[in-house]
Amino acid sequence: MKILIIEDDTGLNSGIRFALEQEGYETLGAGTFQEGYALFERERPDAVILDLNLPDGDGISLCQKIRSLPGAGEKCAVVMLTARDLETDEIMGLTSGADDYITKPFSVAVLKIRLQNILRRLAAEGGTDQVSDRTVVSGDIVLDLKTFRASCGGRELDLSMTEFRLLQYFMEHKDQALLKEQILGHVWDEGGNYVEENTLSVNVSRLRKKLGGDHIRTIQGIGYLWEEG
Repeated sequence: MKILIIEDDTGLNSGIRFALEQEGYETLGAGTFQEGYALFERERPDAVILDLNLPDGDGISLCQKIRSLPGAGEKCAVVMLTARDLETDEIMGLTSGADDYITKPFSVAVLKIRLQNILRRLAAEGGTDQVSDRTVVSGDIVLDLKTFRASCGGRELDLSMTEFRLLQYFMEHKDQALLKEQILGHVWDEGGNYVEENTLSVNVSRLRKKLGGDHIRTIQGIGYLWEEG
C-alpha cells in the first residue's frame, strides 16, 4: 500500500510518514504542488494526504488535477489536511474530489483510522486495485486482505481477526525485531496502554500452534522476530 503525503511543513510530513510506516504502509513525501503532482504521476499511490495551503499552489486545484487523471486519479483515496475550519472550506474540499477533510490540529491516530476506513470502503466498492486484490506472502503462508483468509502450504488457517492482524503485522515486518509495545499498539490499542503483555504472548502461542514451524522467534526482553523460513 503506497501513500503520498503532500505537506509543506517538513516536521508534520515526516511525522505522518513515520506513523504510517509503523502500520506497514509505504510512504512518499512532497512539499509542493509541482513535486506532489509529479510524484503522483510517476508512483500512482493508493492514497494521498493533501495539505490545502501549499507554497506554489492550492490543494483544491491539485486534488482536481489528480482526479482528472484516468485510472489512478479516479481510484485513489484523497484526505485533505488544513487549518481552514470554515464550513465553506470543507464543502469546497469535498466537492473538489476529496474523500475526507480533517482540520488541524489533528490526532495522527484518528487520521490513520479514517484513512483505513476510506481504503476499506473503496476496496469493497471495487476501487483501488492494489487494495482490493492485495495479498501478503511469506514463504508458503498467504494472506488475502480482501477476504481476510489465510493459508499455509495450501491449507486454510482458522484464525480469529486478532490472530489475522497479528500475523499480517509480522509478515509485513519480516526479519525486523518488533518491540512488544509496537505490536500491542498496532493490533490492539494505540500505544498498547490498556492491553496486558500476556494478551500478546497468548495470541503468539496460538499462532505458533496453527502455523507450525519456527516463524515467530522470541527475542528475550524485547519482543518478537518473524523469520520467513
